[in-house]
Amino acid sequence: MGKVIAVCTSPEKGTQKKNIGEAVFIEDYGIEGDAHAGKWHRQVSLLSYDKIEDFRKRGAEVEDGAFGENLVVEGIDFKTLPIGTRLRCKDVILEMTQIGKECHHGCAIFQKMGDCIMPREGVFSKVIKGGVIKAGDMLEVM
Repeated sequence: MGKVIAVCTSPEKGTQKKNIGEAVFIEDYGIEGDAHAGKWHRQVSLLSYDKIEDFRKRGAEVEDGAFGENLVVEGIDFKTLPIGTRLRCKDVILEMTQIGKECHHGCAIFQKMGDCIMPREGVFSKVIKGGVIKAGDMLEVM
């Protein structure tokens, strides 16, 4: 069981996301108002709060959403879960579709730190069942 720390979106791809506190998750589409929503396998991105904190301790000054993640969750190490794992938060059900991603080394975090955690720690999912998720909600591995 994990706790949602931040819910982040961005209106354009390739930009850092901003914590908006809560969002509507639309079945087989993604997050309302987020540039990455659509009919594909990477509708929602998740990153462990604990991994972000470790990165901050190395000197990174990053806000929630800086890695392009939609959900920041404390207490779950996402990359240890297999593809196909389902996650539930109230009515919302997400299914993991990808672990990590190719990083474009031009990102601001990589340029400053020489490293970025999203390629190895971030995971992606599609929305199986929609609803609302807000900061403070609990997310469970089904």
